[in-house]
Amino acid sequence: MIPALLIGVLGSTHSGAPHDSGLAACAYPLSTQDVPATDYPKIRAQFAGSRWPDPRTAGTAYVDLAVALRTARGTDGYQTVWFYQRLSAACAQHSQ
Repeated sequence: MIPALLIGVLGSTHSGAPHDSGLAACAYPLSTQDVPATDYPKIRAQFAGSRWPDPRTAGTAYVDLAVALRTARGTDGYQTVWFYQRLSAACAQHSQ
């Protein structure tokens, strides 16, 4: 499961903006609940479908990292923090 790292409000988009699947997917890693691994492919597909390149790139990379870390050992967690920061910045930029 992806642990909740922050309480997120970045998953919501501006009410006048057209729906973007990548911005909708921003709600998953920023939620206060754990996301089951069975949802990873759906979340990755949502990021991949974003019209914005930065949430698309950062989101798919974050989900790929979450999948890889399900079996990873010997990590200090910095990579996860860096990927998360990149993703949250991309989500914030386009959710305004």
